[in-house]
Amino acid sequence: MKSISVIIPCYNHAATVGRCLESVYAQTLPAFEVVVVDDGSTDALDAALKPFLGKIKLVRQINSGGPAARNRGFRESKGDLVLFCDADIILRPDALEKLTAALDAHPEAAYAYASFKFGWKAFPLGPFDPARLKKHNYIHTGSLIRREKFPGFDESLKRFQDWDLWLTMLERGDTGVWVPEFLANVHVSSKRGGISNWLPKLAYRLPWKWLGWKPKRVVEYEAAAAVIRRKHSLA
Repeated sequence: MKSISVIIPCYNHAATVGRCLESVYAQTLPAFEVVVVDDGSTDALDAALKPFLGKIKLVRQINSGGPAARNRGFRESKGDLVLFCDADIILRPDALEKLTAALDAHPEAAYAYASFKFGWKAFPLGPFDPARLKKHNYIHTGSLIRREKFPGFDESLKRFQDWDLWLTMLERGDTGVWVPEFLANVHVSSKRGGISNWLPKLAYRLPWKWLGWKPKRVVEYEAAAAVIRRKHSLA
């Protein structure tokens, strides 16, 4: 059986990392190792991690951003399969089992991903579709990836690092397989923006230029998406 490394990047996630770790250690298919990367946190992260210090591999670094923290965790890990799990995510107890089974059933797939929930909002995702992926990202960062297929996150990107990752892998001929179940729930907090600040897809498609105004979140989204499209030569 292939070994699994769960990598959890942390930056001021003292309020949520405990529940995240509890969900990881409650898995029906245990992880081989859990690597927590403290990305220069300034909150009470040490106190939150104290109950788990005998189980986790704790790595510390100066604040360098999520992509750098994930890459550092990968370098510190040894598992055949790698799951990048944000510190505010609660995994369903059979998440690792379901994702691993999908990869076993689809040896041609480089990674397995599942549907998830963000607070009350459900994201059912859908089957792997290269054309859809080139239009926008619909695959969550928390996917189970074969170690030899992981190209690393682009540490220069501020947003859409996961979209960039899947596109990079697609350009190498690597595809994913979808598990049609909700295997994770993202804890809603003001740090992440909260579901109250979430905008539906329609908000990004409205003809704002004709209205003479555009929400800041839409402006930032479009600018970040343009960076990814240029990098991957997408229309």
